[in-house]
Amino acid sequence: MLRGRTRRDQGAYAAGADRIGGDPLDAAQERRVRAVLALGGVPQSDLLDGVQQVRLRLLERAASGREAPRDVSAWAAVVASNLAMDWHRAKRRQERLGERLAALRAPAHPSGEETSLLSLAVARGLDELTAAQRQVVVLRFFADLPVRDITAELGIPEGTVKSRLHTAVRALRDRLHEDEVV
Repeated sequence: MLRGRTRRDQGAYAAGADRIGGDPLDAAQERRVRAVLALGGVPQSDLLDGVQQVRLRLLERAASGREAPRDVSAWAAVVASNLAMDWHRAKRRQERLGERLAALRAPAHPSGEETSLLSLAVARGLDELTAAQRQVVVLRFFADLPVRDITAELGIPEGTVKSRLHTAVRALRDRLHEDEVV
């Protein structure tokens, strides 16, 4: 009985490859593919696409001249199972991408009052810095100059600029935390 089914499956495979517009899956195989996809978690609305993908892969295999699968029905079920896994992977990728885009789209914008408080706290913090520290902070963050350009403008080594920036930023951060602004 198994041999008879295998021959029939191979016959359907060959017939599907030879006929233009022929269906390489019979009704029972299509039901099996739908069941595997559904049990794999593919939503009802995507089942037809999954069945078409299995048909397409079967036709591509026949068109390339590869040997027919021993059991087309089993082969189609394996392909359907792989498609279900691919569907879940794509869904997870889309969800992660959506989360990242949502995070980029909706940054936390402080209100006008919060912005004013932050500006005042930063101004107070800048007043407490040494003149050299304040100078590098203003050039780096307010004039948006890279460290290399600051060293050229001030005529001091790059390490000195980086050290002053590090010390000044730490002092400003501490000041903002003391004032409970951030």
